[in-house]
Amino acid sequence: MSRIGKKPVSVPAGVTASVNGQTVTAKGPKGELSFVVNDEVLVKLENGQVAVSPRDQSKDARSKWGMSRTQIVNILQGVKDGFERKLEINGVGYRAAMQGRNLQLALGFSHDVVYQTPQGITIAVPKPTEVVVSGIDKQQVGQVAAEIRKYRGPEPYKGKGVKYAEERIVRKEGKKK
Repeated sequence: MSRIGKKPVSVPAGVTASVNGQTVTAKGPKGELSFVVNDEVLVKLENGQVAVSPRDQSKDARSKWGMSRTQIVNILQGVKDGFERKLEINGVGYRAAMQGRNLQLALGFSHDVVYQTPQGITIAVPKPTEVVVSGIDKQQVGQVAAEIRKYRGPEPYKGKGVKYAEERIVRKEGKKK
Protein backbone atom coordinates (compact mmCIF):
# COMPACT_ATOMS: atom_id res chain seq x y z
CA MET A 1 0.00 0.00 0.00
CA SER A 2 1.23 3.45 -0.89
CA ARG A 3 1.28 5.66 2.18
CA ILE A 4 1.64 8.75 0.01
CA GLY A 5 -1.10 7.72 -2.42
CA LYS A 6 -3.67 7.13 0.33
CA LYS A 7 -3.74 10.79 1.40
CA PRO A 8 -6.13 12.98 -0.61
CA VAL A 9 -4.68 16.20 -2.05
CA SER A 10 -6.47 19.31 -0.82
CA VAL A 11 -6.78 22.11 -3.36
CA PRO A 12 -5.23 25.31 -1.88
CA ALA A 13 -7.12 28.61 -1.72
CA GLY A 14 -6.83 30.68 -4.89
CA VAL A 15 -6.38 27.59 -7.08
CA THR A 16 -9.09 25.90 -9.13
CA ALA A 17 -8.63 22.24 -10.00
CA SER A 18 -10.67 20.15 -12.43
CA VAL A 19 -10.60 16.48 -13.38
CA ASN A 20 -11.67 15.56 -16.91
CA GLY A 21 -11.24 11.82 -17.44
CA GLN A 22 -7.56 11.16 -16.69
CA THR A 23 -6.46 14.81 -17.03
CA VAL A 24 -6.03 16.95 -13.92
CA THR A 25 -5.90 20.70 -14.66
CA ALA A 26 -4.97 23.41 -12.15
CA LYS A 27 -5.31 27.18 -12.61
CA GLY A 28 -3.78 29.65 -10.19
CA PRO A 29 -2.21 33.08 -9.90
CA LYS A 30 1.06 31.93 -11.55
CA GLY A 31 -0.53 30.17 -14.53
CA GLU A 32 -2.11 26.91 -15.64
CA LEU A 33 -0.72 23.34 -15.62
CA SER A 34 -2.20 19.96 -16.45
CA PHE A 35 -1.14 16.38 -15.84
CA VAL A 36 -2.42 13.23 -17.57
CA VAL A 37 -2.70 10.45 -15.00
CA ASN A 38 -1.81 6.91 -16.09
CA ASP A 39 -4.78 4.69 -17.07
CA GLU A 40 -4.01 2.25 -14.25
CA VAL A 41 -4.75 4.96 -11.65
CA LEU A 42 -8.22 6.33 -10.88
CA VAL A 43 -8.50 10.04 -10.02
CA LYS A 44 -11.57 11.85 -8.56
CA LEU A 45 -12.30 15.41 -7.42
CA GLU A 46 -14.67 15.59 -4.46
CA ASN A 47 -15.18 18.14 -1.65
CA GLY A 48 -12.26 20.30 -2.80
CA GLN A 49 -9.86 17.35 -2.63
CA VAL A 50 -8.30 15.21 -5.35
CA ALA A 51 -8.33 11.51 -4.45
CA VAL A 52 -6.06 9.03 -6.22
CA SER A 53 -6.42 5.24 -6.09
CA PRO A 54 -5.19 2.26 -8.14
CA ARG A 55 -7.74 0.58 -10.45
CA ASP A 56 -6.59 -2.87 -9.32
CA GLN A 57 -3.98 -4.38 -7.00
CA SER A 58 -1.40 -5.13 -9.71
CA LYS A 59 2.20 -4.18 -9.00
CA ASP A 60 2.23 -1.75 -11.94
CA ALA A 61 -0.89 0.11 -10.78
CA ARG A 62 0.35 0.37 -7.19
CA SER A 63 3.77 1.66 -8.31
CA LYS A 64 2.18 4.50 -10.32
CA TRP A 65 -0.29 5.41 -7.56
CA GLY A 66 2.00 7.44 -5.27
CA MET A 67 3.83 9.03 -8.19
CA SER A 68 0.54 10.28 -9.66
CA ARG A 69 -0.45 11.89 -6.34
CA THR A 70 2.96 13.59 -6.08
CA GLN A 71 2.65 14.97 -9.62
CA ILE A 72 -0.78 16.42 -8.74
CA VAL A 73 0.67 18.04 -5.60
CA ASN A 74 3.46 19.54 -7.72
CA ILE A 75 1.11 21.13 -10.27
CA LEU A 76 -1.11 22.55 -7.50
CA GLN A 77 1.90 24.00 -5.67
CA GLY A 78 3.43 25.27 -8.93
CA VAL A 79 0.42 27.32 -10.02
CA LYS A 80 0.06 28.78 -6.51
CA ASP A 81 3.68 29.53 -5.44
CA GLY A 82 6.02 28.30 -8.19
CA PHE A 83 9.39 26.60 -7.74
CA GLU A 84 12.97 27.86 -7.73
CA ARG A 85 16.47 26.41 -7.69
CA LYS A 86 19.54 28.42 -6.66
CA LEU A 87 22.95 27.78 -8.16
CA GLU A 88 26.29 29.07 -6.86
CA ILE A 89 29.38 29.66 -9.00
CA ASN A 90 32.79 29.22 -7.32
CA GLY A 91 36.14 29.92 -8.95
CA VAL A 92 38.45 32.78 -9.87
CA GLY A 93 36.97 34.62 -12.86
CA TYR A 94 33.83 32.45 -12.93
CA ARG A 95 30.70 34.59 -13.22
CA ALA A 96 27.23 34.81 -14.72
CA ALA A 97 25.30 37.64 -16.38
CA MET A 98 22.01 38.01 -18.23
CA GLN A 99 21.96 39.23 -21.85
CA GLY A 100 18.30 39.75 -22.67
CA ARG A 101 16.73 36.32 -22.13
CA ASN A 102 20.05 34.47 -22.44
CA LEU A 103 22.33 33.51 -19.57
CA GLN A 104 26.01 34.18 -20.25
CA LEU A 105 28.46 32.12 -18.16
CA ALA A 106 32.22 32.65 -17.88
CA LEU A 107 33.44 29.28 -16.59
CA GLY A 108 37.13 29.20 -17.44
CA PHE A 109 36.73 28.10 -21.05
CA SER A 110 38.28 30.01 -23.95
CA HIS A 111 34.76 31.25 -24.76
CA ASP A 112 31.69 32.28 -22.79
CA VAL A 113 28.86 29.76 -22.54
CA VAL A 114 25.49 31.18 -23.64
CA TYR A 115 22.39 29.36 -22.34
CA GLN A 116 19.05 30.18 -23.98
CA THR A 117 16.23 30.35 -21.44
CA PRO A 118 13.34 28.03 -22.36
CA GLN A 119 9.71 29.17 -22.43
CA GLY A 120 8.07 29.21 -18.98
CA ILE A 121 11.36 29.61 -17.07
CA THR A 122 12.76 32.78 -15.51
CA ILE A 123 16.47 33.08 -14.77
CA ALA A 124 17.75 35.83 -12.49
CA VAL A 125 21.33 36.77 -11.56
CA PRO A 126 21.22 38.74 -8.27
CA LYS A 127 25.03 38.48 -7.88
CA PRO A 128 27.63 37.50 -10.49
CA THR A 129 28.21 34.26 -8.57
CA GLU A 130 24.55 33.34 -8.03
CA VAL A 131 21.90 32.13 -10.50
CA VAL A 132 18.22 31.66 -9.58
CA VAL A 133 16.08 29.47 -11.86
CA SER A 134 12.31 29.77 -11.27
CA GLY A 135 9.08 28.66 -12.91
CA ILE A 136 5.80 26.85 -12.28
CA ASP A 137 6.78 23.38 -13.58
CA LYS A 138 8.97 21.60 -11.00
CA GLN A 139 10.42 19.15 -13.52
CA GLN A 140 11.37 21.89 -15.99
CA VAL A 141 12.98 24.07 -13.27
CA GLY A 142 15.09 21.11 -12.12
CA GLN A 143 16.03 20.21 -15.69
CA VAL A 144 17.21 23.75 -16.52
CA ALA A 145 19.22 23.95 -13.28
CA ALA A 146 20.84 20.59 -14.07
CA GLU A 147 21.72 21.71 -17.62
CA ILE A 148 23.40 24.88 -16.30
CA ARG A 149 25.30 22.87 -13.65
CA LYS A 150 26.45 20.37 -16.30
CA TYR A 151 28.57 22.98 -18.11
CA ARG A 152 31.13 22.94 -15.27
CA GLY A 153 30.17 20.75 -12.30
CA PRO A 154 31.98 21.24 -9.00
CA GLU A 155 35.35 19.52 -8.73
CA PRO A 156 36.40 17.82 -5.47
CA TYR A 157 39.81 19.47 -4.87
CA LYS A 158 39.05 23.21 -4.73
CA GLY A 159 35.26 23.15 -5.18
CA LYS A 160 35.41 25.22 -8.38
CA GLY A 161 32.42 25.09 -10.71
CA VAL A 162 28.65 25.44 -10.64
CA LYS A 163 26.80 23.79 -7.75
CA TYR A 164 23.35 23.85 -6.20
CA ALA A 165 23.12 26.24 -3.23
CA GLU A 166 22.19 23.43 -0.82
CA GLU A 167 24.72 20.96 -2.26
CA ARG A 168 27.68 19.94 -0.13
CA ILE A 169 30.88 19.11 -2.00
CA VAL A 170 32.93 16.27 -0.49
CA ARG A 171 36.49 17.58 -0.70
CA LYS A 172 39.56 15.45 -1.41
CA GLU A 173 42.98 15.95 0.01
CA GLY A 174 45.61 17.18 -2.45
CA LYS A 175 49.01 15.64 -3.22
CA LYS A 176 51.57 15.21 -0.44
CA LYS A 177 55.26 16.00 -0.81
